Amino acid sequence: MSTAQTKKAGIIRRSFTGLIRLIGWLRVLTLNLVFLLLVAFVFSLTRSEIPRIPEQGALILNLQGSLVDQRSYIDPIVELMGEASAQEQETLLADVISAIAMAKEDPRISSIVLELDGLAYGGISKMQEIASALDDFRESGKKIYAVGDNYSQDQYWLAAQADEVYLNPMGGVGIQGYGLYRNYFKEALDKLEVNFHVFRVGAFKSGPEHLIRNNMSEQARQANQAWLDQLWDQYIVTVAARRKLKPFEINQYVNEMDVLLDQYHGNSATAAMAAGLIDGVKTRDEANEYLIEAVGAVDDDGFYQGVAFDSYVWLMQVEDEQPETESLVGIIVASGMILDGQQAAGDIGGDSLSELIRQVRMDDEVDALVLRVDSGGGSAFASEIIRRELELLKASGKPLVISMGSMAASGGYWISALADQIWATPTTLTGSIGIYGAFPTLEKSFARLGIHNDGVGTTEQAGSMRLDRALSPVSSRVIQSSIEHGYEQFLELVADGRGMRKEDVEKVAGGRVWTGMDGYNNGLVDKLGGMEDAVAAAAELAGLEDYRRELIELPLSPQEEFLRQLGSVLSPLGGNANTALSQWHKVLAPFRQSIELLSKMNDPRGVYLQCPACIAP
Repeated sequence: MSTAQTKKAGIIRRSFTGLIRLIGWLRVLTLNLVFLLLVAFVFSLTRSEIPRIPEQGALILNLQGSLVDQRSYIDPIVELMGEASAQEQETLLADVISAIAMAKEDPRISSIVLELDGLAYGGISKMQEIASALDDFRESGKKIYAVGDNYSQDQYWLAAQADEVYLNPMGGVGIQGYGLYRNYFKEALDKLEVNFHVFRVGAFKSGPEHLIRNNMSEQARQANQAWLDQLWDQYIVTVAARRKLKPFEINQYVNEMDVLLDQYHGNSATAAMAAGLIDGVKTRDEANEYLIEAVGAVDDDGFYQGVAFDSYVWLMQVEDEQPETESLVGIIVASGMILDGQQAAGDIGGDSLSELIRQVRMDDEVDALVLRVDSGGGSAFASEIIRRELELLKASGKPLVISMGSMAASGGYWISALADQIWATPTTLTGSIGIYGAFPTLEKSFARLGIHNDGVGTTEQAGSMRLDRALSPVSSRVIQSSIEHGYEQFLELVADGRGMRKEDVEKVAGGRVWTGMDGYNNGLVDKLGGMEDAVAAAAELAGLEDYRRELIELPLSPQEEFLRQLGSVLSPLGGNANTALSQWHKVLAPFRQSIELLSKMNDPRGVYLQCPACIAP
């Protein structure tokens, strides 16, 4: 009989292992000490400025950057360094609406002040949801004021929702109208001898045409002009109603600005006043003095008393001690381009979003789901992975309601079509029921460089999908056949989900983009309204009277969450973005967006449900 004996590790090995453990322990200790020092540093900076809700003051809607349904993931270290430009900052729409709703019932809040100089992009669809919340707030009898140094187009639309609008004497109201202009790369690709093979179904599926044309096709021109006109009509009608003007007067202000400025010797503020767009011209100190009287309180620094909306939301959550009900409506945000696999916030991952939906399906505490979709689509494969998980959710008996944000088109509509109810704003961009494939080959480009491809294979199609070889006729027909099958599948799932005949779906398909209002009229949308309406509808479908809502999202690690919160505190201490760099950011944005779009196209079969033209104004 033999016995196994454990051999004792040698002294060198034991010493090395101990050293590794010591290094690991020191690393953890060092990180913890750094965290504690950072906490102490932040506290020392902010100890005299701990936010609070004043006994009397205004809710300040000081929106920054872009209005979004979901904040994009930013590396916490980058966020900590505060290096985001104004264009990269984001304001969460849900926080704005929650703050307005709570302020309506809060006796400490006497009014709302819109400070919109930091708003880079609003988007009329999201701003309509804010406007609805402001209208509800106004029913309390409290007033809304807007003050600004300058008003861009988006800033002014939101400012116009106020009872009184004031502008700095050195400022102006910059309204230009909506437009959709893209860079077209066919000539450039021809010069580079890049063959971009595009396969599509639908006369209006114009997504890839910037790769194969030098200008906009007539079909795309017709469709894009239609929805742009509707959005612009929504803009001027709403502004005219709030400012007691006629819609044609807004168009006149835009189209005859040169005449108006000449009449007032180039004074933009006076011109805006004469046009009825503002109620008065006030310097910063004059606006502050006026608001002190209007709000009814002044702070220790001599400014009108108020609390920023984001601080207000956080403080109200701390104060809220109401017992939680057992009934729960879950909310998941699907914002960004639909991509295969796991994706961080700001893009929609087929696997990561499906994981969240599966959690809702398996969680007995969640009674219904609202999926907030703000996407122009993307990967067809990832879209179907998500749609199937939603189908399983519905099969479990839980109601599914879609709330469409600025856009829910192409792949965004693919994942929405089966819902029990679809809600959209009048200016949501939706539809784009079509499909395309794109596959570049570089054989000519390589040949110009003296690089040639040759070899052998066991079949005629071996190596036929390489970027450095010409696309074979067989491969071309295979891809086109897959695209046509995908289009038929799209039509069928929309017909099934919407309870429509397939031939009726075809009439509104073909890749055509529709506004939410059009979608409501042609059967693609059930109701017109925002996120709050969708949540109430989901609760009603689930038979809930007393319920709470909960945002369901993939959590950050404790370290990431700590650094993000720390970054939000420290970021105001940084300087403004370099003006020249900011301007270059705008100039290069179209090229950056096109390159970013191409870099993200990761569908395993190269098949896309994407609406790149659906960039909501």
